[in-house]
Amino acid sequence: MEDDGSSGSSSNLETGKSERSVWLMKCPLVVAKSWQSHPPSDPHPLAKVVLSLDPLHSDDSSSLQFTMEMAGTETGNKPKSYSLNMFKDFVPMCVFSETSQGGKVGIEGKVEHKFDMKPHGENLEEYGRLCRERTNRSMVKNRQVQVIDNDRGVHMRPMPGMVGLISSSSKDKKKTAPVKQSDMKRTRRDRGELEDIMFKLFERQPNWALKQLVQETDQPAQFLKEILNELCVYNKRGTNQGTYELKPEYKKSVEDSNAE
Repeated sequence: MEDDGSSGSSSNLETGKSERSVWLMKCPLVVAKSWQSHPPSDPHPLAKVVLSLDPLHSDDSSSLQFTMEMAGTETGNKPKSYSLNMFKDFVPMCVFSETSQGGKVGIEGKVEHKFDMKPHGENLEEYGRLCRERTNRSMVKNRQVQVIDNDRGVHMRPMPGMVGLISSSSKDKKKTAPVKQSDMKRTRRDRGELEDIMFKLFERQPNWALKQLVQETDQPAQFLKEILNELCVYNKRGTNQGTYELKPEYKKSVEDSNAE
């Protein structure tokens, strides 16, 4: 890579912001959709981060507590308050951007803190209602059966000239080999819809093996693992070895659903 002589840039990569500190945050799907629908021209902030610390242990990083308060005005059961769990050990990363015109690539900064965002304790019940509403909506069948009046099977009749060409003899019929489920390419569902189905399955029983979930959801195993890593913990030992169960924050939502 050759330097073009300008400060903080090169012919292929803009590095003027390479030392800027940025935060990397993993947020729930409902938050991501809310932010994506926010108009870029709207000057109002999306959320605010509240930092709490113990003045008696201000030098101890473990005493820091981060909370995010959503600034949106959406209605429904969307939680307004979230806890940000900070990771201390993670692989060094940088954030890159690319312009829509010319494809110019630039470094936006290096990741200083990494957070896992989850509903605050006081909003778990509210978030549980939201998950149940999404589950119920995903279970509604959108397909409709249409009855054709006065058709009398016209569309099922053979076309003129085809009579006699199609043999009805069982000897001439080729046996169609059944298609194995493993040979069929599974189509990925919408991520939010699949999460709702997963919550419904864990309401039925607390522990599931990956093979069982693949059969229940008819989803690719690799895609299913991505969802499981977000929602569940994997039991490596004990009586439930080799199975998944919901993380505590999601398990409470399922228990509240069963109580209702």
